[in-house]
Amino acid sequence: MRVLGVDPGLTRCGVGVVEGVPGRPCTLIAYYVVYTDPADDLSLRLLHLDRSLTDLVAEHQPESVAVERVFSQHNVRTVMGTAQASGVAVLAGARAGLPVQTYTPSEVKAAVTGSGQADKAQVTAMVTRLLRLAEPPKPADAADALALAICHVWRGGTRSKLAAAADRARRGGAR
Repeated sequence: MRVLGVDPGLTRCGVGVVEGVPGRPCTLIAYYVVYTDPADDLSLRLLHLDRSLTDLVAEHQPESVAVERVFSQHNVRTVMGTAQASGVAVLAGARAGLPVQTYTPSEVKAAVTGSGQADKAQVTAMVTRLLRLAEPPKPADAADALALAICHVWRGGTRSKLAAAADRARRGGAR
C-alpha cells in the first residue's frame, strides 16, 4: 500500500510518501515540505498548497491519504491556519478519488513510538529507525508527515477492513 501522509500547516505543510503492509517495515518513497509566505493573501496561500498537494498526489499515485486531525490549540490563529490546510489536504485526496483518513497526533505517536505522549524528537527518531534512514528527515514537519503515512499503513488497513465489514453487516451481508 502506498500512502501519502500530510502534516497540515499553512506556513509549512509536511508531506511524506511511504509504501508498506501492516506488520512490516515501510519503505520511504519521498518527503517534502510545502511552504507558503505568511505575507501573501490567504487565498493565494491555500491555492499554492492545493496545487502542490494535487501535483504530489498525481506524481506519487498513492492508494490513500492520511492527514493529521486538527485538535484544539490555545492559539486560535494557528489552529485556523492548520484547519484550513487540513481541509485542502483532505480535498486533494478526495478530488483524486482516494480514501482519506484522519488521525489525531496521539494516535500517530502511539502507532510509531508505542506512546501517545511521545515528543517530536522521539517521533523523528522512530521514523528514522523504522524507515532505515541514514539521517532524520528535516524539518520536523516532514518527519511528522512520514509518521502519519506509517501510522496509516499499519492501522489504516485494519480500519478499512472493519469499516467494510460493518458496511456489509448493515446491508445484511450483501457484497
